[in-house]
Amino acid sequence: MNILILDTLGPAVYSTFYTSEVMEKMNQVGNVDYLSYERSEAGKQELIKRIRDVDVLFCNWGVPDLGEDFYEAANKLKVIAYTGGSVGDLANESLRKREHISLLSGNVFFAESVAQGTILYMLLGQRRLYQTLKGTERTGWWKVDYTDGLRGKTVGLVSFGMIAQNVARMLQVFDCKIKVYSSHGLSDADIAKYNVEVCSLEELFSTCDIISIHSGMTPKTFHMVNDELLSKMKDNALIVNTARGAVIDEAALEKYAAAGKIRAVLDVFEVEPLPNDSKLRGLDNVIIVPHNGGPTTDVRGLLTLDMINDVVSIMNGNTDVPSRISMEYAKNMTSHKVVADNNAAKQKH
Repeated sequence: MNILILDTLGPAVYSTFYTSEVMEKMNQVGNVDYLSYERSEAGKQELIKRIRDVDVLFCNWGVPDLGEDFYEAANKLKVIAYTGGSVGDLANESLRKREHISLLSGNVFFAESVAQGTILYMLLGQRRLYQTLKGTERTGWWKVDYTDGLRGKTVGLVSFGMIAQNVARMLQVFDCKIKVYSSHGLSDADIAKYNVEVCSLEELFSTCDIISIHSGMTPKTFHMVNDELLSKMKDNALIVNTARGAVIDEAALEKYAAAGKIRAVLDVFEVEPLPNDSKLRGLDNVIIVPHNGGPTTDVRGLLTLDMINDVVSIMNGNTDVPSRISMEYAKNMTSHKVVADNNAAKQKH
C-alpha cells in the first residue's frame, strides 16, 4: 500500500507520533511518503498533487480543509488515519459522499487519557489541593479547613461519548452514584455496563455534587450550560470542564463562582488564552488550567502504532476496527472551525 504522512505539526511534535518504532512498523507494511505541509494555496496544491495513487493518508491537527478538489485527486484513497482526536471538521460533505473511505481517529487512546485528567481534576478540586500547595509555597506549611473525596458522591456527566464512558468506568472504584445527560440517549446495555442513571440536564445540575462537562463544541452545544442551569447547582458543588469552553456560558459561571456558590476546575475557556482581566482569575474556588487536560504525550506513539494495525485490517477487507469513526458519530464531535470562529468573535468584543 502507498502511505502519505502529512506533517502539520513540526519536528518536535511530529516525532512524538512518529517514533522510530512507529516508522519501522509503517515501512514494513507499505511504501511511505512524507509531506511537510505549507499553509498556503501552494501547499494545498502540493497535497492534491501528492495524494494521487495514495491508499492511506496519515494526518493530524492543522490538516487543511479536504474538499472536492482533494477527493477528486485522491483516486485510490481508502483510509484517512487522523492521529488526533476530534474529526468533526474532516467529516464534511465531500467525505460523506465517499463511503469507500474509512475515517480513523486516535479518540480511543485520547479519550482514556483525557478521562484520567478529568479524575485528576475532580480529586484536585475536592481535596482543595491547589490552595494547599500554594499556601504551603507561601508560608512553608498550610492546611485548609475542609476537604472532600469522591467516595459516595453523586457525579453528573454531561454527554456520554468515549471520554465520559471512561470517566464512568474509572469512577466505579469510588462507589459514586453516576448520573448522565445525553441528547442521544443510552442503551439499556450501556446503562448496565457503566452503572449509570439517565436524567435531564435540570436534574443533573440540581442534584449532583460534581458535574463534569464532556460535550463536543457544535452550534447546538454553544452555551448549553447556561445561567439557569448553573443557578440550580448545589451550594459548594464542583464543576469540571475538560470539553470546550463555550459549552458553558462563561459570564454566568463567573457570576456564581465569584459569589462563592460553586467551585470549578476549568481546563478550557471561551477565549484561549484566558484573558488576564477575566473575573475567573484570582478566585480561591476556581482552578484555572491552561488547556492541559488533553491526552498525555506518551500515548501518541502508542496510538499511531495501534492505528497502523487498523489500517492493515481495513486494507485486508475488515473495516470493523476500533479506531474507525462513523459519520454519524463524527458530526457530534468538536468542530475546530466553530471553536475558532467563536474565539475570534469573543476577541472582537
